[in-house]
Amino acid sequence: MSGDLFRIFNTSASALTAQSIRLNTVASNLANANTASKTPDATYKSKQVLFQTILDKEDPDQAAMPVRVVDIVDAPSQPIPTYEPNHPQANGDGYVFRPAISVVEEMANMMSASRSYEANVEVMTTARQLLQRTLQVGQN
Repeated sequence: MSGDLFRIFNTSASALTAQSIRLNTVASNLANANTASKTPDATYKSKQVLFQTILDKEDPDQAAMPVRVVDIVDAPSQPIPTYEPNHPQANGDGYVFRPAISVVEEMANMMSASRSYEANVEVMTTARQLLQRTLQVGQN
């Protein structure tokens, strides 16, 4: 039983790490949402985190499947040209390019990552309590 509990810690810890990276990525996207540049190539591209489950060979039922971050990739969206001839970053035609970042979507992504993080902290807390109770039973 204690081996199962340790797998729970491993799985939840991997999820905490992955969600922490996801939160940092969302923060970067939000911080750069209103930036501007002279060219589409120089414009910040929003980032997305790609997750992958890790198969545990010691777990034949594959009930505990840790997660890891495989990559952080640029979103496929194109920069948004905006006509602002008085902007200091405006090109010769008067356009600046802004990242195609939806603040609403990023906030929803942040809330989802935060709730997932909190849920995994709760799982670890419960597993720790179960482990402590198991140890107390063995003392009696």
